Order: sequence, then structure tokens, then C-alpha cells
Amino acid sequence: MKTQETAFVQMIKEHKNTIYTVCFMFSKDSDEVNDLFQEVLINLWKGFDSFEGKSKVDTWIWRVSFNTCISQERKKKWNSPIPLSIGIDLFNDKDDDTKQIKMLYDRIHRLKPFDRAIVLLWLENMSYEEIASIVGITVKNVSVRLYRIKEELKQMSNF
Repeated sequence: MKTQETAFVQMIKEHKNTIYTVCFMFSKDSDEVNDLFQEVLINLWKGFDSFEGKSKVDTWIWRVSFNTCISQERKKKWNSPIPLSIGIDLFNDKDDDTKQIKMLYDRIHRLKPFDRAIVLLWLENMSYEEIASIVGITVKNVSVRLYRIKEELKQMSNF
């Protein structure tokens, strides 16, 4: 029989990529992503006992990760740090595909956190029903928001 801690560790091992994906959508800074990841783990641990299985485990993990990152994003607005630059672009890649992906993610990062999360879930090939369940809106609202978000992304210019 698994102990609670063993079951939790196993769950995290199975879903760590999902958690990192959500955290990455809320920050480009690796230290901040790791901080977000730790916050998500804390919140998952706090809610682990009370998870009743009314939804799939991965849906629950998406929702906790999303809500944790949204909460941290709101806190960040109050305590906005001054970014430091070392003047080196470690991720500079000249490949056309890489440039396209980077441009898309740059634009996605300029969206509001809630819209950013919806796009993230859509890019993960989740159904509108799953997205609605995770973010707490109706399926119709997911459809409308995605249409508007796509239009907003098309209208954005590069920095």
C-alpha cells in the first residue's frame, strides 16, 4: 500500500511536464518558473488529501497550476521587480521555425494572464470542454474567447 507521500511523488513525476508548461507560460525567467513550480507543488500538496476524484487528476493539476500562476501574477503586479540584463542572449537562434515559435510565444506572453492560459490549454490540444473545466467558464465562452484571442494575436506587432 502506497503512503500518501509516495502517491504524491508519483503523481508529480507523471505530471511534472504539465506543471512546467503552465509555469513557463507565465514567465520566461528560469528562476521565476522554478519558483512558480514550487508554489504549484505546495498548493497541490495542500489539496492532495481533499482531492475527491470528481475530475481527472490531470484536469485538477492543470487547474491548480493555472490558479497558482494567476495568483502569483497578480502579486507580481504589486511588487514589480526591476529586470536586470547581462546583455547576453543565451537563446538566440537564427532558424526560421525557431523565430516563428519565439514570435508566437512573445505575443502570447503579452496577453492577459487568463487569455494566456486559455491559449496554452488550446495549444496543448485540449478540448473546449476540458479548457472550460480547468479555467471555470462555459464551453461557449471558451470558443468566443479563443476567437478574440486569435484576432488579438494577429493584430499584435513584434517589439
